[in-house]
Amino acid sequence: MTDTKSSGARRSRTSGIDRALQIFDHLQEAEQEATAYEIARAVGAPISTVYTIIDDLVEKNLLDRNRDGTISLGRRLYHYGLSYARNLDLLGAATREMHELARASGETVQVCARDQDVMIVLAMEEGSGAFSVTSRVGSRTPLNWSASGRLLVGYMEEDELVELFRRIARPSPTGRAETDPHVLATSARQALQQRLSIQAGESDFAVACIAAPVCDKSGICQATMSIVVPENKVHQQEPNLVSLVRESARRMESRLGW
Repeated sequence: MTDTKSSGARRSRTSGIDRALQIFDHLQEAEQEATAYEIARAVGAPISTVYTIIDDLVEKNLLDRNRDGTISLGRRLYHYGLSYARNLDLLGAATREMHELARASGETVQVCARDQDVMIVLAMEEGSGAFSVTSRVGSRTPLNWSASGRLLVGYMEEDELVELFRRIARPSPTGRAETDPHVLATSARQALQQRLSIQAGESDFAVACIAAPVCDKSGICQATMSIVVPENKVHQQEPNLVSLVRESARRMESRLGW
């Protein structure tokens, strides 16, 4: 009897945590405030359940209720994020390298990682040049749209990559992103072997990205160092952007002891 009650309570707690995570995920992905009703519809949960969970999270400062009644992520999450970032060696190493690469190249620099089926921008610094493309930190891009996305999965076996890209590959707004899972699998593995991935005009018109992998000791790409440039600057020699990005990624690996 005791075991049944304990199991039931455990399932109830897990369900509540799952619902809270769904709410956090929706607000983070939408990047804007939402009403409880809108959140409930988006996550497919009963409105009464969502109201109850939101009230509890607002009380704990994990969510904020604005004057118009909409809900946004709470300041307590921000403090957790700061603590996490301070203790994450990868971001510490990335910040130093971003500054140096942005200064040397004059271009916008991004550090990206994989978040399940998408690429996420972990950190960014704008360059001093006239051309500037900005992606908000935390923004997500389909893996098949980006140079970094291919590097981040390039360690996987061929059949795993084909299955992954068959499931997640989507056409890009420019219509130039590759969607064939076999082509993507081959290019991902080759990019990691060459420690270089370049995409031009696949996600944005006239915009290119040059990325190099930051690999751990087992050879898995844990992050990428990349620069965003006008498409016509991909092959420029002064400065040599490809060399700068590769060297920056290598230094970041050294800083991390990889």
